[in-house]
Amino acid sequence: MVVQDTSLKASMNARIIGSGDDTVILAHGFGGDQSIWDKTVSCLAQQYSVMVFDWNFSGATNDPSMFDPVKYSSYDAFAKDLIALLDEMNLSSSVFIGHSMSGMIGCLASIKRPDLFKRLVLIGASPRYLNSEDYEGGFEKPQIEEIFLNIESNFQMWATNFASLVVDAKDPPSVEQFSKSLGRMRPEVALSLAKTVFCSDVLGSLDKVQVPCTIIQTSNDIVVPNSVAYYMQKKINGKSTVEIIEADGHFPQLTKTKQLLDVLYRVMS
Repeated sequence: MVVQDTSLKASMNARIIGSGDDTVILAHGFGGDQSIWDKTVSCLAQQYSVMVFDWNFSGATNDPSMFDPVKYSSYDAFAKDLIALLDEMNLSSSVFIGHSMSGMIGCLASIKRPDLFKRLVLIGASPRYLNSEDYEGGFEKPQIEEIFLNIESNFQMWATNFASLVVDAKDPPSVEQFSKSLGRMRPEVALSLAKTVFCSDVLGSLDKVQVPCTIIQTSNDIVVPNSVAYYMQKKINGKSTVEIIEADGHFPQLTKTKQLLDVLYRVMS
């Protein structure tokens, strides 16, 4: 009889690379998987124990039934999964590096369980994408509705176009890498998750974040305006700093790996 492994470690393809005393957790964002961190893992693992994993929406996960669109209609369910995974792997007081939506997931998890996190590093993260009278999120409602429509009508074409917009076009291999990762998502999962992400609003939770934060932003990110980074710095209760990397695009871990690592080493030391 074959006994199926129902652990989160197995279902989320979680693994630890390196053997340093301090643990670093790398969490990918929408459309990604743990391969997004390939350029950074080998370097970080020389000094730290580095955990990578795949969120259940990723095309790299083995069980498509894991993603329930109703359950995961907010970041809260992802935060609970993150906490459960860290508990299962007996990790605490770690440095959590969350890209894009994972940055906000890390913030919410830290509110529930601050003991699990020594520091949060938020790369290209945003608590809200919709503009309002007193907040610049970067998108108007018709723009977001157009994204949903394009995903629904022709997902593969949208994935190719979206990758070329959010990854620095001057780095074609990185554009192709993200395009392939995004294209492996099931279209219905991509649409559901896009609605979760682009309609998210966790502005009211920022002042509950007590863990020290480093907010990393590229100088020209089409997804997240620089003003968002400074807004988060102002609202987060824990000590927070903003680091701007001179780069285009939403994926410095792909296109500006050395510059990103320089910031990470400085912050974590």
